[in-house]
Amino acid sequence: MLMGTLQKLPFLLVPLLSSCALLFDPIENNIGPIERIEEAQVEQIVLTELANVHSATTKKPVVAVYADGFKDDTGQRRSNSAFATFSTAVTQAPYVYLIRALKHAGANEDGFFEVVERVGLDHVTKERQLIRSTRKDFEEDQKLPALLFAGLIMEGGVVGYESNIESGGAGARHLGIGGSKEFRRDTVSVSLRVVSVATGKVLLDVLVTKTILSASLSQDVFRFISTGTELVEIESGRVRNESINLALRAAIETAVLEVIKEGENAGFWRLEKDEEEQNASS
Repeated sequence: MLMGTLQKLPFLLVPLLSSCALLFDPIENNIGPIERIEEAQVEQIVLTELANVHSATTKKPVVAVYADGFKDDTGQRRSNSAFATFSTAVTQAPYVYLIRALKHAGANEDGFFEVVERVGLDHVTKERQLIRSTRKDFEEDQKLPALLFAGLIMEGGVVGYESNIESGGAGARHLGIGGSKEFRRDTVSVSLRVVSVATGKVLLDVLVTKTILSASLSQDVFRFISTGTELVEIESGRVRNESINLALRAAIETAVLEVIKEGENAGFWRLEKDEEEQNASS
């Protein structure tokens, strides 16, 4: 019986493949409102634009980021479409991405911001105390330079994570051969504000929302052969989920880029335009 089933499988695979050819892959094609999932490409576009920012001012803005000043404020738990788990939906250290975005802003043009360490400030202070005590014991007169203080503080955090904002799918079956496709859309929102240390005034404030896409494609065969006495069942599928961390990183980098652009409009700093932009403006 098994040999008879195997002999008929090639004839079953022909209509299966032809049926799959009529289906749109939600991962490789656009389905209505769904954009194609290209995590690496989106990440590279944002990072490249941010890295190419060129300041026209000689003095860099000195900024500081505190761990408790940029955190996850959503309290959202990771969902598996059935129940919430103990794992959080987003990372509990979003300030890592913010510091990285600030350091990479204008990286191709000697940097745009001067970022000072505040997350591990206790460690820096302890090391400076060790240096002072060691030099005192060995009677060294060399003094430590003063710590660089920040004129601006970057604050905010992850203020929203909405899961299953939009979901749907489609499927078809004919004579036991069919397939289906499904998608789901989540969103993550990041708030970033620039605060003046001298006055405590909020100088700039931006809000960025990034879409997180998930898509799946499945095909199956369920047919009786040999006058309805032998059953053949074949299943295959593919699922692709956009990384939450990459989406959060892209949202934070976009927020930093928007802060730079709004800061130029407010007159806090000036950006040097390339030749194409100068020709377009003239």
